[in-house]
Amino acid sequence: TKKNLRAIPFLMGFPFHKVFPLLILVALQQGVAMGTSPKEAPPKGKKMGFDPQHFHKPSREELKKKLSPLEFEVTQEEGTERAFQNRYWDNHEEGIYVDIVSGEPLFSSLDKYDSGTGWPSFVKPLEEKNIVTKKDFHLFFPREEVRSRHADSHLGHVFDDGPRERGGRRYCMNSSSLRFIPKTKLAEEGYEQYLTIFSREKK
Repeated sequence: TKKNLRAIPFLMGFPFHKVFPLLILVALQQGVAMGTSPKEAPPKGKKMGFDPQHFHKPSREELKKKLSPLEFEVTQEEGTERAFQNRYWDNHEEGIYVDIVSGEPLFSSLDKYDSGTGWPSFVKPLEEKNIVTKKDFHLFFPREEVRSRHADSHLGHVFDDGPRERGGRRYCMNSSSLRFIPKTKLAEEGYEQYLTIFSREKK
């Protein structure tokens, strides 16, 4: 008992208020707190796809360094690339198209068709939640502009002259606003959840 009493003054001076938070932090990192396990890091070389909670749009200066002059003009200044002189108008490979700034999924090759306009055209978005439309009065008549929700990139316009048997819509996009990810690289890029749409199509 006397030994225990002699230990009390030492314990009373021990900085528990500083040590306990550190112990809790270490426990959380090791995955032992609350019965959880540590979050596994992605395999080396594998990317994480698009996460809206962690995306922060770069500044204009950062985008000027990241994008080509044409990509910057189209996405940030509502420009339009030349018809038949862009990288995806005649692309027939299977895969998805994501926003060139954010990586948010926008369109699928399964919904792409040859509209004869010289720009990549789609009958519908892959992810409606990543698409925003608004009226555009830059010409003599109003048009429906299409923008990405998270990066707020100008993508193109949508018209009502698409294939009627597929909904009648034509999403006329600028290749400069998009980045194409082939089906064979979806898992590597962190978009493996979209592999199933191609397997369903073949059944």
